[in-house]
Amino acid sequence: MPINVPRLALLSTAVLTLLAACAKAPDASPPPAAPSAAAPAQAPQSAAETPAASDDETGFTPLFDGSSFAGWHLYKKPGEPVTGWAAKDGAIERISGGADLMTDRDYGDFDLRFEWKISEGGNSGVFYRANENNEFAYWSGIEYQVLDNDRHPDGKNGPDRHAGAVYAIYPPQGAVPKPVGEWNQSRIVAQGAHVEHWLNGVKVADYTLWSPEWKERVAQTKFKDWPDYGQAKQGRIGLQDHGDAVSFRNLRIREL
Repeated sequence: MPINVPRLALLSTAVLTLLAACAKAPDASPPPAAPSAAAPAQAPQSAAETPAASDDETGFTPLFDGSSFAGWHLYKKPGEPVTGWAAKDGAIERISGGADLMTDRDYGDFDLRFEWKISEGGNSGVFYRANENNEFAYWSGIEYQVLDNDRHPDGKNGPDRHAGAVYAIYPPQGAVPKPVGEWNQSRIVAQGAHVEHWLNGVKVADYTLWSPEWKERVAQTKFKDWPDYGQAKQGRIGLQDHGDAVSFRNLRIREL
């Protein structure tokens, strides 16, 4: 049969046109769906949900040698014998009335780690960036609260008095202290105005010194009457004598 050239040409042109159209056609797969208002993006972890930043112990210096008060003194009594506290079995224990126990030197930006156990109904704390220019350490130093939440009256005075709190300023979020008589692991990280409190591997407080919020909170407490409170960028670390038995061990610090 003779080939019909015009019809063949038309067929070839149609095939080429179809191939060109396929080459230029957009991807048929649907575009990614926009986020639904009913399923918002996951929120950042809260302070209580954030895991411990690091268990790295590199660069830490012991604050306590396990058997003596080298590097420590009673509040406003440098060079005098330490009374009311005992250094035994690798721990510092408050055993009778005395005074707050302070480091000999100042610390500014640091990662402080320590363990503590409180007596039944007991109350104590750890001060940081405190000076010794006032009648008491808590007139200048900020306090990491150490407490038997269930039996001490402060446990009923509001969560900003509970163990791990920035005492009377910020309550601890998600704090789970160990039962009385068991060792708790704590951590204070201070870098410039940013400060964190940790308890048993959980960040329970995260705040900014000298911020409007900080100033507003301080203005609602007894600290408003003491102009040195929370103002220093460096100072002593102190163990509070609140009249109750308490023990501290494994005190170590890394300067930042």
